[in-house]
Amino acid sequence: MIVKCWVTAFQLTELFVSSLVHLSYGFYLFSTAVAGDVSQSVSNWIFKPKFEGNKEIKSSNDLPPIVLVHGIFGFGKGRLGGLSYFAGAEKKDDRVLVPDLGSLTSIYDRARGLFYYLKGGQVDYGEEHSKACGHSQFGRVYEQGHYPEWDEDHPIHFVGHSAGAQVVRVLHQMLADKAFTGYENTSENWILSITSLSGALNGTTRTYFDGMRPEDEKSLMPVSLLQLCRIGVIVYEWLDIPWMKDYYNFGFDHFSMTWRKVGIRGLLDYLLGNAGPFASGDWILPDLTIQGSIKLNRHLRTFLQTYYFSYATKHTTKVTGFAVPCGIRGIHPLLFIRVLQMSQWRHPQDVSPPYKGYRDEDWWDNDGALNTISMTHPRLPVEHPSCLVIKDSDCQTLQPGIWYYKIIEGDHILFVVNRERAGVQFDLIYDSIFERCRKHVLRKTTTLPNQAPPE
Repeated sequence: MIVKCWVTAFQLTELFVSSLVHLSYGFYLFSTAVAGDVSQSVSNWIFKPKFEGNKEIKSSNDLPPIVLVHGIFGFGKGRLGGLSYFAGAEKKDDRVLVPDLGSLTSIYDRARGLFYYLKGGQVDYGEEHSKACGHSQFGRVYEQGHYPEWDEDHPIHFVGHSAGAQVVRVLHQMLADKAFTGYENTSENWILSITSLSGALNGTTRTYFDGMRPEDEKSLMPVSLLQLCRIGVIVYEWLDIPWMKDYYNFGFDHFSMTWRKVGIRGLLDYLLGNAGPFASGDWILPDLTIQGSIKLNRHLRTFLQTYYFSYATKHTTKVTGFAVPCGIRGIHPLLFIRVLQMSQWRHPQDVSPPYKGYRDEDWWDNDGALNTISMTHPRLPVEHPSCLVIKDSDCQTLQPGIWYYKIIEGDHILFVVNRERAGVQFDLIYDSIFERCRKHVLRKTTTLPNQAPPE
């Protein structure tokens, strides 16, 4: 009895500390964005910018765009004021797009939104999916697509961080399956390359520490960090304060959760788990469990005409056969507790393992958010072709249809939000990604600038 009380007290203390750290970091980002916007407005008022005339706008046909896709709790260009999720990496190339896809929406919904962000039009989530998940079939309207000419002759490079990598893979499969009404000509050849940056390709054990039940991919533990998150998101969406949602949007507008539409009774239904994304499972966390990822991956292929690259991060090392954190120095406070917990992960003995051949030790190396084994290449339920890269020179001759992956020491957010943390390594990683997209990854049928198309 005493031992049980101590365990409960420890769990509650850990929940309190984790909640405090996450709230503090979220408030820091939000307040930094507001302060930056206020400072910029004052500066523009005092020092009015000079009119520079009509600048030359480069044709969108010059180069295929590189699309940076954010991960969970992420944001695109235009959110959080002047903050950049990719820490300004988008400035390294003239043709980079950074869509805002909602920070907690499901991978399926994000993939649908990403298509219409590029092509233009109103987001169509599909009638069957929308009815099953209890939300509107149609969402945001993009009056003008960010790359409307996108097709097989104008393919795109994608770089996805964390869950963003799975979003791109799901979109890729949708293109191959011609899953967009009115666009019967889509194909897998619309995507030239996919780069996964700390990508959630096979799920993560962190979801279980945060509150997902290991026995399935949908339900939450009654007392957990994700329960607090769920309540906070529901209240945020219900209040529907315009200026706050302009700054940061969880992406659940198609669920119509605002007080104007559902009232107090609707709020209670959402909080009690009777309706909304958390009731139907149509949000990001179920997709990030190992079981949820296996369910997604069953339908996702690695295509023979597309180039694949992956950067897997880890902040653990092996000592006498066990994984332990590399140390406190260099890891973000947001992730330190989870690095330690994930390196000691044990799958509950009373719950069936998520797949045949499962071993706890395979999942110990991690970066505080994802397990390193999950980030290298798609492994579950079927392993896709892959090649470990030790030196960049190993990638001189690239073959499509193979996942080239490299393992880097660092935590999960080393290459996003704050570039100073990564130092020189930040530039090395993004420079190599963009250089590869521009110089080395070229489909033979792709037309280059100032080059006649093949006859």
